[in-house]
Amino acid sequence: MSMLLRKLQQMASVSPERIALQGAHGAWSYDMLNQFVAKVAADLAAHDVRVLGLLADNGLPWVLADLSAMRAQVPLVPLPLFFSPQQMLHALRDAGVDALLTDQPQQAVALLQSAGVEFRMLGELCGLQLIRLPNAAFRPLPQDTAKITYTSGTSGEPKGVCLSLAQMETVAASLLDASQAQSADRHLCLTPLSTLLENIGGIYTPILAGACACVLPLQQVGLSGASGFDVVRMLLALHEHKISSAIMAPQMLQALVGAGESGVFMPTGLRFVAVGGAPVSPQLLQRARMLDLPVFEGYGLSECASVVALNTPLANRAGSVGRPLPHIAVSFSDEGEILLSGSAFLGYLGQECQVQPWPTGDLGYLDEDGFLHLVGRRKSMFITSFGRNVAPEWVERELILHPAIAQAAVFGESRPFNAAVIVARPGYSGIQIAAAVQSVNRMLPDYAQVSDWLLADAPFTLSNQQLTANGRLRRDAILAMYGSALAALYQEEMHVVL
Repeated sequence: MSMLLRKLQQMASVSPERIALQGAHGAWSYDMLNQFVAKVAADLAAHDVRVLGLLADNGLPWVLADLSAMRAQVPLVPLPLFFSPQQMLHALRDAGVDALLTDQPQQAVALLQSAGVEFRMLGELCGLQLIRLPNAAFRPLPQDTAKITYTSGTSGEPKGVCLSLAQMETVAASLLDASQAQSADRHLCLTPLSTLLENIGGIYTPILAGACACVLPLQQVGLSGASGFDVVRMLLALHEHKISSAIMAPQMLQALVGAGESGVFMPTGLRFVAVGGAPVSPQLLQRARMLDLPVFEGYGLSECASVVALNTPLANRAGSVGRPLPHIAVSFSDEGEILLSGSAFLGYLGQECQVQPWPTGDLGYLDEDGFLHLVGRRKSMFITSFGRNVAPEWVERELILHPAIAQAAVFGESRPFNAAVIVARPGYSGIQIAAAVQSVNRMLPDYAQVSDWLLADAPFTLSNQQLTANGRLRRDAILAMYGSALAALYQEEMHVVL
């Protein structure tokens, strides 16, 4: 039996009344959760489900479906609510999903009907609607596939990352030690459980610790859509549920720090807050420390079952993403690309298994004390016409720290200077944006400075295909939209020089 299910049964026996999950309208003890998992797993087996899709908001039913599929040894395909209809249909067909559990049956039915997919409604299971897809095409999966997590990567069509239960549990156990998780912890899930980081770090690790995971609907913790965020709701949830640990995206941390600096009372019980998913500015982390927020930056990839490296209370170095977790071996290519061994996924669905060490696409280095530092993405690194290498993520990270700038995309390949496409925060003028860019430039070396910029017509989002599901910029899409305007900036500069 798996490590997680064994721990669940142990807690049900030793501490049956201890709260395992706190939801919006009630709580489940470890004994209740263990009984529910056994029943739903039996139901999945009775329905002869081959591959299970899960389309639901954060909540007790999501966790129950996940653990029940694990016990029934049915591969699970979590579907992010922020996926487009085309992406959801691709994932369903790509993975050969023959049953779908959802708390949004109307949306699911409309999706299936629009694509001409035959389905049958089979009633409720674990608080979710079970929909059968009887004509789903069988898709051979890599041996031991327990979960297929879809990552949007750099193209619109998501790729299915096949993971084994052993791999996910290894990461959860490493996080248990690194974060010093305790049975008294109360973890608040602030990001979608359909994303691997929250699934493993926010559910599996608390269970291994015998702790409590608070799984509230995303709107109740301040998240709406792919990028909407209400820091007041998050703070209320942190206070109300006496939270000790959480996982945040950098934008969440920035909003929390801004609230704290404006005088809002910060949660006092926080013990460990992991931040990742995108580069985090050292300045932002320093501001968090000034507010006594226990924030620790990490780094991970879906292909490695989320977390690869993490700063901890006992080993924390500003500017790094922490030391690699114990099961991870790090090496580097001649170009400085990070190569990983020890936690390889089973392969992308429909492709051959990956060999180790696996190339991450990220550039970085290990310092003399074993802390991993990220430089940028190999594919996004560009070289100016003066031969200078620029990692745009570094410059963008500094730009968005300014209150006037919500998002920024920096370009400069084969150009004499760098230019940026900037999304302004509401209420800020072009004059204020210009002042913000000048302020950031004073902290950057000359080759990394932004010499000109233009305002974006709209924010970079998933819906306009200018942002990936994990918050990374789709540079090709942004360049396709604003390439002509950027070229005009360089042309204007040439005219000025002439």
